[in-house]
Amino acid sequence: MKNLLITVFASFVGITTVAQTKKPTLVLVHGAWSDASAWKAVTPLLEAEGYTTIVVNLPGHGNDTTPFTSITLQSYVDAVKKEIGSTKNVILVGHSMAGMVISQVAEEMPKNIKKLVYLSAYLPSDGQSLLDLAKTDSESHVGKFLQIDKENASAGIGKEGVVDIFVADGTESVKKQFSNGVKADPLAPFATPVKLTNQNFGTKEKVYIYTKNDHAISYAKQLEMAKAGKAKTEYTLLSSHTP
Repeated sequence: MKNLLITVFASFVGITTVAQTKKPTLVLVHGAWSDASAWKAVTPLLEAEGYTTIVVNLPGHGNDTTPFTSITLQSYVDAVKKEIGSTKNVILVGHSMAGMVISQVAEEMPKNIKKLVYLSAYLPSDGQSLLDLAKTDSESHVGKFLQIDKENASAGIGKEGVVDIFVADGTESVKKQFSNGVKADPLAPFATPVKLTNQNFGTKEKVYIYTKNDHAISYAKQLEMAKAGKAKTEYTLLSSHTP
């Protein structure tokens, strides 16, 4: 599946770079209940094809110890913007929750961003939060396993639901890895609406990569968001939420 994902990446990147001498920089942003290591099998393959990659680890994830109570959606956005810096010709790739993040980044630094890629990700409209989108996804399995801890400002997934939600079609080793590796996420970013305009976010070309066997964000919801968000290019992977 990783090789297929690379083929998809190469397809949409190649389409945009025929007339360019320098390949775009790919900025990869992980989703909720994950960290930068989610891209570890993908980045070497992309770099072998000559692409510069920047892998972002969001606050409160991986080894970052920022208190959840101080993490907001803007914290995520600022972390991505910091990694991009002055780099231009950027293709932003967001998985899952990171669709919200890359959308806001494109709004706030439009001159740096060439294209947005949503990999089984939330694609919002102005004023929508992740929660707004998720609560209308009746086919998602997340709700029945979601664990909210208001005291610690966190949201987690019950261990019994991890494999079903993220890697239902994974190998046994992958399933074991996910079962033992999923940690809670900061709560506030899920409920924070994005602020998007037609002048900035609206001008960016959007690519949507569907994961048809997804139990986190249903295929039907992905189709709905891609249509509303006017995705120009679409690809479909016969995969669960984590290709």
